[in-house]
Amino acid sequence: MAEHNDFGNLAEDLAADYLTKKNYKILVRNFRYQRAEIDIVTEFENLIVVVEVKARSYDTLIEPQEAVTKKKIKAILLCSDFFMNENSIDKEVRFDIITVLPDASGKLQINHIEDAFQSFDAN
Repeated sequence: MAEHNDFGNLAEDLAADYLTKKNYKILVRNFRYQRAEIDIVTEFENLIVVVEVKARSYDTLIEPQEAVTKKKIKAILLCSDFFMNENSIDKEVRFDIITVLPDASGKLQINHIEDAFQSFDAN
């Protein structure tokens, strides 16, 4: 497996652990529908929270959350809609982004961006 995939998996594990410690209930990880994927689906305070994890193992010119493009948002929305219908869930959905970046000493830092985008952001 490629090194970036290993780092991506580590970042998703860190994000899932972070969410669990914050009392989010992990419902599913890496949910796929067609060509779309949701990294983590959680339940928190009667909300379904769909989480996109973005990580960089190095300093970059763009923030990881900036990699969540309109195309990616559309894919997440499609996948989320399918997940909700397939599981007969009728709750409000919130879309979060968790970024994982090394600090100056190389220690990985987690940043949780709640309500990072809405369905209209895909238009």
